[in-house]
Amino acid sequence: MRLLVGEVIERDDHPVIKKQTLVRVPIRLGEDVFGGGSITVAKQDYLIKSLKAFRLLTEVYGVGYMRCCATSAMREAENSHEVRTRVEMESGVHIETIAGKLEADLITNTFWTQDLLKDRPYLYIDVGGGSTELTWLEDGKRVKSASFRIGTVRMLKNKVPLSAWVEMQAFLDELRAQHGHFMAVGTGGNINRIFKENGNLFGEPLSKRDIQQQRDRIAAHSFEDRVRVLRLRPDRADVIIPAADIFLRVMDLADIDEVFVPKVGLADGIIYDLYMKQYGKARYPQNEPVVA
Repeated sequence: MRLLVGEVIERDDHPVIKKQTLVRVPIRLGEDVFGGGSITVAKQDYLIKSLKAFRLLTEVYGVGYMRCCATSAMREAENSHEVRTRVEMESGVHIETIAGKLEADLITNTFWTQDLLKDRPYLYIDVGGGSTELTWLEDGKRVKSASFRIGTVRMLKNKVPLSAWVEMQAFLDELRAQHGHFMAVGTGGNINRIFKENGNLFGEPLSKRDIQQQRDRIAAHSFEDRVRVLRLRPDRADVIIPAADIFLRVMDLADIDEVFVPKVGLADGIIYDLYMKQYGKARYPQNEPVVA
């Protein structure tokens, strides 16, 4: 779970989201859901405490608009409705469970806040704990997207079905047949960390070879040494390897040699979406509405 408080600064060409604070809490609902199908009472308790703390922080920061989105773990939990009802009553925070395609849309909305050439096509690759979202953009508009049950926590628990890889390959094969060579954008905390570990300058693409080298370097250390020597957070030290594997697999299937890493993710997309809706901005192309 993460809380991002951002200030939006309007520029002539695009808005810039300035991070005020980012708080991460390693609840990992997927550990319950991908293994047993339901969210345990213990995880619910942690979720309630975290959301209470998040809500108080938004009051301290004077946040005007807030949105709480749940993704793959809550989508798939057998007791999702029961959990959301209890958590909302006790925390005072409304939880919106969003569909995979809407999750992809929110992530790719950050395209308009980045210094990327706006007239080129891009494949957005976002790797999360429970799912991977792939989105094809042309002129900043979503042309096609799909969500796959392939994620870092799911891989750690050996819960990624073979059918998900088959579906992903079919999706990418169709894109390649229609569009040819890709330019890729990678989002998510793990690819951001790999980018940092590789020492790239901001705006410089990360090559497939770079990702492989960093993946192998980190994997050569024990979990304890990843935390102690490499200074990775405990909740990053285990998932960064499957995240690298997913990125490498996608890049292989799509015949991609390098990926741009703008260091944004779903939370940034949510803030951008809130800003655009609340202030009625219409100078950026909007996707068709997606029902969650």
